[in-house]
Amino acid sequence: MEHWSISWRWWSAWKRWLIVGAAAAALVGVGGPYVYINYIQDDPPGALSLESPPAAPESTSDSGSGDQAGQSVEGSWRVGNGSQAGYRVDEVLFGQNTAAVGRTDQVTGELEIEGTRAVSGTFTVDLASVRSDSDQRDSQFRGRVMNTERYPDATFELTEPVDFGSVPDVNEQVTGEATGNLTVHGETNPVTFDLTAQRTADGFRANGSIPITFADYGIDAPDFGGITVEDEGTVEFLLAFTPA
Repeated sequence: MEHWSISWRWWSAWKRWLIVGAAAAALVGVGGPYVYINYIQDDPPGALSLESPPAAPESTSDSGSGDQAGQSVEGSWRVGNGSQAGYRVDEVLFGQNTAAVGRTDQVTGELEIEGTRAVSGTFTVDLASVRSDSDQRDSQFRGRVMNTERYPDATFELTEPVDFGSVPDVNEQVTGEATGNLTVHGETNPVTFDLTAQRTADGFRANGSIPITFADYGIDAPDFGGITVEDEGTVEFLLAFTPA
C-alpha cells in the first residue's frame, strides 16, 4: 500500500511537471515571437515615398545654367544615385503578423520624355542584391523563392505613355498612371499603377508601388520554419533621374 502511495505521488508530480513543461513550451512558441516582433525587432521601414523633398536650388546670377522651373524636361534621362526598389509583404512568424521589407539600390534604367509625357522607359532591378533585416530571409529570397541564379533581374517596361499634364516647378509633384509589362521570375504580366513624379534642382524623382500576386509569376509563397507569407505582395520603388 505504501509502495502504491509513493508511486501515485511520483506520477502526480511527474504529470504536473509535464503540464508545466507543455505550457512553458507553448508560451515560448507563441510569446517568444510576440516579444521578438513587438519589443526586440526594429520596426520595418516605411513605404518609399517623396515625403522628404530635396532642397530648392540656391539663387544664382547665371540664369542659363541647368534646368529651371517651368522649362522643358524633354529628352533622355537615366536612373541615377539615390534610387531604390524592393518588396514589401505581410509575414506570419509563429502566428504573429509582421511586415517583411527588402530593398536594393542596384537599379538601372532610362526614360524618354516628350512634352508632359513619358513616352518610353525600361528599368531593371538586381534581385540578388536585395537585402532585408534577416540573413535567413535573404537566403530564402535568393534561393528557393526567387532563384536569382536563374532569374537575376526584375524588369519593367512602359507600354503606354504616362501623361503628367504639366511640367512641375522644383519640388512640385505631379501624378499619372503607368501601364507596362513587369517581368519577375521569368514570367511577364501587364500591370497598371499610380505614379508620382517630383521635380528636383537637377532632374526629377518618381515613386510608386506595384501590387503583385506571387502565383502570377510562378512563385510559391514562402512557407518554412514556422514562417508563412501572404499570397500577395508589393514592389516599391523610388527612382532618381538625371540627364542621360
